Amino acid sequence: QVQLVESGGGLVQAGGSLRLSCTASGRTGDTYLAAWFRQASGGERILVAAIRWPGDNAYYGDSVKGRFTISIDSALSTVNLQMTNLEPSDTAVYYCANKGSRFGPYRLPREYDSWGQGTQVTVSS
Repeated sequence: QVQLVESGGGLVQAGGSLRLSCTASGRTGDTYLAAWFRQASGGERILVAAIRWPGDNAYYGDSVKGRFTISIDSALSTVNLQMTNLEPSDTAVYYCANKGSRFGPYRLPREYDSWGQGTQVTVSS
């Protein structure tokens, strides 16, 4: 089992930047894919970005392409999400997640084995 702890959320004005971090502990060697999801109030949990451990083949949702960058610092067992040019529509609770298996659709939350507690990102207009 992998334990995940997120940090870095907060309040920012539109056009600003934030960096989210997710530090993993436990059986991190079992990770195949690390990802960030987000869930707006009343909405579904949606995949924002994913990257294959230890740091290649990144995927981005259409709404964040060109603005967000996912990266891994394997020495620190940390997955980062650099968010730039933030928009009010990016407001949500952001969750990091780990997927242990290479099989199964990576966009679906149910395919992920471990989750962080979530961190709030609020973008004001």
